[in-house]
Amino acid sequence: MAENETTEAGEAGGTAAAATTSAPATAEAAEAVEAAASRENRRKVREGIVVSTAMEKTAVVAVTERVRHRRYAKTVQRTRKLYVHDEENEAANGDRVRVAETRPYSKSKRWRLVAVLERAR
Repeated sequence: MAENETTEAGEAGGTAAAATTSAPATAEAAEAVEAAASRENRRKVREGIVVSTAMEKTAVVAVTERVRHRRYAKTVQRTRKLYVHDEENEAANGDRVRVAETRPYSKSKRWRLVAVLERAR
C-alpha cells in the first residue's frame, strides 16, 4: 500500500509539475501570436483606380477617401495619388486595384500591388 501511495503521489506530482510548466508556455505562446497579429495589421491597405502605367514596374493609383470637413461638417472627397510597385506590369489604366503599404522601393514608391479587383472596360 505504501508503494501504491508513493506511485500515486509521484504521478500526481509529475502531472502538477507538467501542468505548471505548460501553463506559462501557453501564455507565452499566446502573447507571441498576439504580438505577431498586431505587427501584421500595422500596414495600410487601400483601393483605388489606376491612372497611369507609363513607367516600368510602377503604376500610379488614385485613392479617393471621403472625410467630413471639420468646420462645415460637409462630406468632402480627397484624392491622393500613390506610386505602386507592380512587378509583372499586370495593372492597366482604369483598373480597380488593391494596394498595400510596404518598404520603400524608391524615393516616392511605398506601396505594392496586391490584387486587380476589376478590369477596365
